[in-house]
Amino acid sequence: MDMNDEADMQRRLERVQERIVRACGKAGRDPAGVTLVAVSKFHPPQAVTALRACGQRIFGESYVQEALPKMEALAEADIQWHFIGRLQKNKAKFAVGRFALIHTVDSEELARTLQRRALAAVVVQPVLIQVNVDDEPQKAGVTRAKAPELAEAVVGMANLDLQGLMVLPRALDDPQAARPAFAALRAVRDDLAARLGRELPVLSMGMSGDLEPAVEEGATHVRVGTDLFGLR
Repeated sequence: MDMNDEADMQRRLERVQERIVRACGKAGRDPAGVTLVAVSKFHPPQAVTALRACGQRIFGESYVQEALPKMEALAEADIQWHFIGRLQKNKAKFAVGRFALIHTVDSEELARTLQRRALAAVVVQPVLIQVNVDDEPQKAGVTRAKAPELAEAVVGMANLDLQGLMVLPRALDDPQAARPAFAALRAVRDDLAARLGRELPVLSMGMSGDLEPAVEEGATHVRVGTDLFGLR
């Protein structure tokens, strides 16, 4: 990657950061409360290294088999990895303890697999529950109706640390059309926090095209790939 590419990446990062700051200003929020997760799936270690040099520290991967070699190649870098894709149970053993946060727990079966692996590894694995707020049959995520049951189960697992919720809203041309899904996730989170009697501080929602309404509706983590790395 040449200097022109690195300079372009710096500009991309600054533009995304500026969008977050503006959205926070509109919502009366502190920008420090929004974490940018750079979605590096399908991008080589060199691209991650370049963006890390620009100051970005947190990166998100969607496939364990792609992430692990990348992690090894960048083992010396000060990088925090998040898992943001659909996690297969047979890959759970490779994910536990390697990712600072797994965003996509969507079933008690997966949660129990993660709990067993975390117990064996003597770690506590931070997780989010993915909620399918639009009830799309083809999409991962627990339904709103079943979210309380799953949340209660996860909270009962000693080696999992439930930190909040994640949503992937339906694909829409108008970014503002995703706002109801973001507001719905926040409402589910608030209900669960009251039910469980504990804080669930993390709301992982919003991507390149719709991070503004996500931040305005309370996102604490936005997952941005294209606007940082360009088209894959």
